Amino acid sequence: MSTEGSRQHPVVPTGWGPVRGERRADGSVRFLGIPYAQPPVGELRFAAPVPPRPWTEVLDATAYGPTAQRRPFGEVTTIPEPTVPGADILNLNVFTPDLAPAAGLPVLVWIHGGGFVAGCSASPWYDGAAFNRDGVVVVSIGYRLGIEGFLHLPDAPDNRGVRDWIAALEWVRDNITSFGGDPAKVTVAGQSAGGGAVQTLLATPSAQGLFRAAISVSGAVMRPQDRATVEAVSRTLTARTGVPATAAALRDLSDENLLDLQDALSGAGPDGDTLPALSLAPFADGELVPLPGPEALPDTEIPLLLGFTAHEFASPAEDGDAETEDELRGLLGALGLDERGVARFLTEHPGANGGDAITDWLFRAPALAIAEARAERGRPTWLYQFDWSGTAPGRAGQAYHCIDLPFAFDLLDAEGVAAALGTEPPQALADAVHGAWVAFVRDLDPGAAWPAYRDGRATMRWHAEPRVERDPLRGVRDIWLS
Repeated sequence: MSTEGSRQHPVVPTGWGPVRGERRADGSVRFLGIPYAQPPVGELRFAAPVPPRPWTEVLDATAYGPTAQRRPFGEVTTIPEPTVPGADILNLNVFTPDLAPAAGLPVLVWIHGGGFVAGCSASPWYDGAAFNRDGVVVVSIGYRLGIEGFLHLPDAPDNRGVRDWIAALEWVRDNITSFGGDPAKVTVAGQSAGGGAVQTLLATPSAQGLFRAAISVSGAVMRPQDRATVEAVSRTLTARTGVPATAAALRDLSDENLLDLQDALSGAGPDGDTLPALSLAPFADGELVPLPGPEALPDTEIPLLLGFTAHEFASPAEDGDAETEDELRGLLGALGLDERGVARFLTEHPGANGGDAITDWLFRAPALAIAEARAERGRPTWLYQFDWSGTAPGRAGQAYHCIDLPFAFDLLDAEGVAAALGTEPPQALADAVHGAWVAFVRDLDPGAAWPAYRDGRATMRWHAEPRVERDPLRGVRDIWLS
């Protein structure tokens, strides 16, 4: 074992200096807040990530490091994601069951969600304890968000957040052996914006070779993902605020000032102009990311597990602000449906609201399109829909955004889970979902009970009693993909 220090606080070498972790009651060890790049401040604020400066003294890694999130995300998600102050936001956490360099354990690298403008890796819902129990090392990463990570600036590299993900994966490649992991057995995974990050990495040539499998959970990306769209976002920022969209003009602003500018991109402008959903997000810049993810994913042979919840952003049934049918028709048309598609949607979704439309448009239809295209090419792909619905007040009967994560991480007793899911989420379902993830990370296949999508459009339905169905989403395909 290549560790030093006490049994309770083992010390592990990294390429930049030693770090001290904390052994937990179950025998696993966690290392929190390890820098994988220098703090993005001053001249580095809008630059590509720069490797950390080496250190010689043992770095204490027993508390979560600073987060890029500076304000809460509101009520879009139920995940408890704290804001930790500090400049050294390009850090990661390692949860490991074994510190022997010869252990060669598979590795799950987790990218958090938050619409590319919020969220953090310090959530108790991302704890790696259950994966450690089952022989998997977990790494969760922080990255630049919002304007700092994704706004197109003519005097700065594009897709800075994507560059952060790659830098973190390179850290894993170079250092995870010291924590018991095998750099050749890395699976990259994420939810919501993190799922969109996974799709982006699959489309990024310089990320190839850094992971061998991918999991996209409720993955969401900018639509469309072209340069014209992001240049329009930059112009809109200047038009609404008067501040030039350049690194030179933004570099020395305070976090609060930058967030105020970011807020100006939300909603309609004074002239009624609107921006696409996820307007601060990865895009196909033609260099780092040559093609949009949906175009590139069908051609990659990397095994991909992806899916969504049944309701995602659907509004609660008792929501008093439901749209009229004319308003819903207008939204569906704006999302790209013709009259036939609108009529079919209304027939298949009686009582639907705008949230149901957004759920289909942003999550279900894009993931289904990826699965369809990959199946046509024989690429290894597994598709699921998470259907179990909790009993939490205001969300009873809905499988909404984020509800599946405590099952995947097998953390039904974590902080905030009871408030989000209700008091009796089924442990048997957590065993099944988590077990499928462990099998996929370990074996590149979630198991015999879950066939690949190309086998008759086989789709896992995560109910209290999980089952595989053949082509259960044909209505979504007929409405949105035909």
